[in-house]
Amino acid sequence: MAASRLAMRRNAIEPVAVRLCRQADRLASAGRLAEAEALYRTSLAVDPALASAHNNLGNLLRARSGLAAAAAAYRAALRSGLEAALIFYNLAAVWRQMGGLTEAAVGYRVALALDPGYAEAWNNQANLWRDQDRLRDAAFGYRRAVAIRPDWADGHDNFASALYLLHERGDAPVAARLARDWRSDHPDNPMARHIGSAIVGDSMEARAPDAYVRQTFDLFAAEFDNRLDELGYRAPALLAEAVAASGPPPVAGLEILDAGCGTGLCAAALRPFARGLAGVDLSGGMLERARARGLYDHLEEGELVAHLAANPNRYDLIVAADVFCYFGDLATAFAAAFAALRPSGRLVLSVERLEDDDAAMTYRVGTHGRYAHRESYLRAALVEVGFALLDLRVDGLRLESGQPVMGVIAVASRP
Repeated sequence: MAASRLAMRRNAIEPVAVRLCRQADRLASAGRLAEAEALYRTSLAVDPALASAHNNLGNLLRARSGLAAAAAAYRAALRSGLEAALIFYNLAAVWRQMGGLTEAAVGYRVALALDPGYAEAWNNQANLWRDQDRLRDAAFGYRRAVAIRPDWADGHDNFASALYLLHERGDAPVAARLARDWRSDHPDNPMARHIGSAIVGDSMEARAPDAYVRQTFDLFAAEFDNRLDELGYRAPALLAEAVAASGPPPVAGLEILDAGCGTGLCAAALRPFARGLAGVDLSGGMLERARARGLYDHLEEGELVAHLAANPNRYDLIVAADVFCYFGDLATAFAAAFAALRPSGRLVLSVERLEDDDAAMTYRVGTHGRYAHRESYLRAALVEVGFALLDLRVDGLRLESGQPVMGVIAVASRP
């Protein structure tokens, strides 16, 4: 009878605790974290064994940098019987943030022993290996993650990064073998096709696929500005200098296109020259951040050459900061830019400079997926479609692995 009364009492209190936990979940999703934390604790006061409340409280505490308290909440969830793989995964993530790399490795290992199909655990274990410079292990982990979740863009991006590091640090044969397998396993994935071919060294693409560029920059959008700042990115400033040096003082009289505008890093320098400032980019994620600057009159999500072709004789100035590094063959893009400019209109651009002993090679795609161009080819491609070359110079665009990446800055006009 006592056991029966206990069961009846538990059936009566569980719905209340669960209801409170769900309300807390909604508050947390809305960003009302302090209120959510209080409600999780109320839920646990009603039912201290409600495992989901312990876990979700742990997630909230972790988001608020309460790592030790989050770990305690996850351990309480584990004691309360929540799915063990998830809890060990969460614990491993907290331990990694706290610097407990040995404990984190154990946590991921246990999570994967309990659930070998846990793609996120494979990915995060691979992140840990990458941080420890165990790049072969990291590549293996990322490969398992995307095998389980073939459409996971973040997983493919991480795998690409691991293969790039393997290649650049002297393990090129292993990187190439894994890249071939990646390309074979995921033939419809644009990142596997483009980066895989670049690492193997057999790319025949005249330009990076639109789907690859869109996927890459949608993933990169949130951290784009900060990351480029860390790399000492100078292309927008260099192009702004070229615009100022090659034309009249800013009088807000030009129709300007910021080609491949990204998050709008060129906008502030271009705005004083512009009667109308437009931007076009393949990545909707990048355009959201460009729009937030409030400097553009028009922003369009679309492919650059198609946009140029649809706007003949429209612009007085087209600025392309590190956009043509996603094109190998420049002829079609330059012809479209020429047609979109008004007479005396200018094209100001940057590309990465190809420095290679093979003089016959006019451009090459690197293992990072971007194309570098020979200076002589850039000159010839501009002149071939009718441009008059006003200026061309070499300068550093940014740092990569601590070394300067040299680029070519060109200013050309439509006669």
